[in-house]
Amino acid sequence: MWVPGVGLPSRLMLSALTRAARFCILKSGAVRRMDVPVVNRRGLSDYYPHLMPSVGFGKSSSRVYRCRSETKRYITSPRVAETLVRILRGKRKSCQLFLECNPGPGILTRALLESGAKVIALESDKTFIPQLKSLGKKVNGRLEVVYCDFFKLDPRSRGILTPPIMTSDMLFQYLGIEAQPWSKGAPLKAIGILPPKNERNALWKLLHDLYSCTSVYKYGRVELNLFITEKECRKIMANPQNPGLYQALSVLCQIACGIKLLHTESCLSFGTYTANGQLAKQKHRESLEQNLCFIQLTPHKDLFTGTLTPFNYDVFFHMLRQCFMKRGARLIDHLHSLSPIDAMHILKQIKKNKDVRVIDMYPEDFQNLFETIECYKDDNYKWLYDDFMEDVII
Repeated sequence: MWVPGVGLPSRLMLSALTRAARFCILKSGAVRRMDVPVVNRRGLSDYYPHLMPSVGFGKSSSRVYRCRSETKRYITSPRVAETLVRILRGKRKSCQLFLECNPGPGILTRALLESGAKVIALESDKTFIPQLKSLGKKVNGRLEVVYCDFFKLDPRSRGILTPPIMTSDMLFQYLGIEAQPWSKGAPLKAIGILPPKNERNALWKLLHDLYSCTSVYKYGRVELNLFITEKECRKIMANPQNPGLYQALSVLCQIACGIKLLHTESCLSFGTYTANGQLAKQKHRESLEQNLCFIQLTPHKDLFTGTLTPFNYDVFFHMLRQCFMKRGARLIDHLHSLSPIDAMHILKQIKKNKDVRVIDMYPEDFQNLFETIECYKDDNYKWLYDDFMEDVII
């Protein structure tokens, strides 16, 4: 069952739902599941979020974290580490701050430190903690090591959190990192490799956090520098010229961020480690044949200066997911199930003909479509929500 989010402005509340029906009619904005809190969101581009009291570290947890059962890739080639440092640092000599996610044996960590950078190493496997801390003793305080899993920050499940699972508030308060206004530059740069088995889910979670200005994005426009599989990279950078790869994820990534492909590297340059800290052999031939792409995701400064806000982003998510369920269909056929506003009038406003298909629409066209419906003044009711709609994070 879907209910209006408590605490949302009246403009965003459910406008009419007086009896059971397949569709909910909304004036604007978002409708949320009952168990999803609507707190710590940015209403304006320069809003400084207030930190909520953190949940303390507990001695037990409702979930047992088994980092050893999860496959992780690590950089094992000094050559690759030096290449990444040249890309990220250039000729800079200043003490730039990097958040390194799961550094493992510390090959890239050492290269960053040698370039004069300051590093916060978030490591989720205790096997590597001692050698990382030993490295930290040699660099005059430029390396901070924290037992933490970046890709599992701010889990949706409730209960007592124990490291390496924690909230971004706990982490950033411990590190002394303060929130920056959205209009400012990136407060820090994060570097990591997306988890191989959960790459897509990790991307969806990062996008949800970005659009809602929650988790690390409460602290500003954090820049992500990530290794992802070449297949997934092609998808997030796809457009109507690549119809076989084009999807909702492509639109969301390109609307939210500037995306740069910085480097491509063979999987042979990466390794996995066993429970006793030994380098494991690559098992699957297909994994050896696939490249990893090093991409930079920089949130757009003007992402929230228009109609799209952290309060109504989930309507945008739903619109895209609904459209791409039948990517080859005409857009007008989807509009009938998305909005009570006359579909032909909407198409006229966005300057598209009645035969335009979903896969013919560029990311900016979808943003224009969303803004056109959101800003429509001649009708009180703007959106239709199907009651089987699920949350964007699986």
